[in-house]
Amino acid sequence: MAAAAIRSKCSTVGERSSNPTNTHLNSTTTSFKKPLFGFRYNTDRIWGKLSLQGGGRINRVAVVERGKVKRWGLVRCTAEGIERGMLGGRGQESNFVMPERLKVVALMACVMCLCNADRVVMSVAVVPLAAKHGWNTSFLGIVQSSFLWGYILSSVVGGALVDKYGGKRVIAWGVFLWSLATFVTPWAANHSTMSLLAARAFFGLAEGVAMPSMNIILSRWFPCNERATAVGLSMGGFHLGNVVGLVLTPIVMSSIGLTGPFILFSSLGLLWLKTWTLQITNDPQESRSISNSELRLIQEGKSNAPPLKKGEFPPLRLLLSKMPTWAIIFANMTNNWGYFVLLSWMPVYFKTVFNVNLKQAAWFSAVPWGTMAFSGYVAGAASDYLIKAGYSLTFVRKVMQSIGFIGPGLALLCLNYAKSPAVASVFITVALSLSSFSQAGFLLNMQDIAPQYAGFLHGISNSAGTLAAIISTIGTGYFVQWLGSFQAFLTVTAGLYFVTAIFWNLFATGERVF
Repeated sequence: MAAAAIRSKCSTVGERSSNPTNTHLNSTTTSFKKPLFGFRYNTDRIWGKLSLQGGGRINRVAVVERGKVKRWGLVRCTAEGIERGMLGGRGQESNFVMPERLKVVALMACVMCLCNADRVVMSVAVVPLAAKHGWNTSFLGIVQSSFLWGYILSSVVGGALVDKYGGKRVIAWGVFLWSLATFVTPWAANHSTMSLLAARAFFGLAEGVAMPSMNIILSRWFPCNERATAVGLSMGGFHLGNVVGLVLTPIVMSSIGLTGPFILFSSLGLLWLKTWTLQITNDPQESRSISNSELRLIQEGKSNAPPLKKGEFPPLRLLLSKMPTWAIIFANMTNNWGYFVLLSWMPVYFKTVFNVNLKQAAWFSAVPWGTMAFSGYVAGAASDYLIKAGYSLTFVRKVMQSIGFIGPGLALLCLNYAKSPAVASVFITVALSLSSFSQAGFLLNMQDIAPQYAGFLHGISNSAGTLAAIISTIGTGYFVQWLGSFQAFLTVTAGLYFVTAIFWNLFATGERVF
């Protein structure tokens, strides 16, 4: 048979036809373990052979008895086992059929877009809020980092919950709670500074489950050689959330007011939630609409890691005893350090250094995130291509992560010498575009080394990365206020990229460790 198993439902159409129409199946022969047709005369029943000739839906068949063709006929065949790629194929009656896993990754990209857009709203809204309440640069860093206070607490717990209960339910609750927190943020800011900080911390608490949920859901729905592409598409949505938030927020604020973007994005979150709960399952085996061929394709291409037993807690000491775990943790810390510096401070950077207004700063800030969404997909597709070409997982993960750290480090050093907002935007674009290669590095490596504990490991590394993000976000504010420029902190960040790239190449592996 062909590479994909084919199960055909056949019905006799006629006999003795010499011009059968073409079929979608290649010429092949299928052996049957029972007589192809019932014989009404008394003779020993001979195992028949069904010879499919041509490439159409009406197939010419030969009934073979004792090595001789006794008669010809036509059968109508509906092939159910044609292997299809991510973008779909033909099902019954030649209709286009969208694979269920493509629906999963599309909805995941949408929610990751909302996840980041909800964060970015505050990065833009904080500028008029600071002017209204008289906040200095140091306190601005505290406000920006308050989201991370809750985020660091929920990452580990959220990762463990995802390992035990699956990503569908966990991320659904996360979206509901962070949409609620987004909705109340402007009223909390008008009430008091402490209320604002509490609302942002609660928002971070709810969003902490997003990344572990994404990782586990995609690992269950995609075979290994498609997983990097799926993560690239989902993270592409995440990065597009920056563009959506940075571009729409000042427009909506100028039209409706400060509360406008918060209401808009929280409403979109609740709309997504309704679709998600009705359409998606935790595991492809639970789906009622997935085809048998797609289910086989997924199952044959992924590791069989058993779920955690009830009451069982992942072995923290064991996970932390291996250097590949620390390679992931340090990579996550460095990635978050640089990412949140640029995410939180980019509009302020363009306004402070180049004296552009808020709308212009938003556009200059949005361009790099848009290219990052595309480059993340390129990184995922390149990673899957190298794996299919026979390169080891260890080699692929190290190459992708090296690009994701060395490239941004060099770009940030060059950013210190930018003399115009356009040139600065180019260097930031290069930095963020190359940093997206980390998605095919440490982000996928968790599933490689610990498939059974991937959610928990993601939570551990994400908590460490969040701590680094808090330090970098607050530290940027103090550095800028103390030294009067962004240059020193950009240089420190570039150095951190280089050191972690060396550590990663020494200790990371693509082999299963746990």
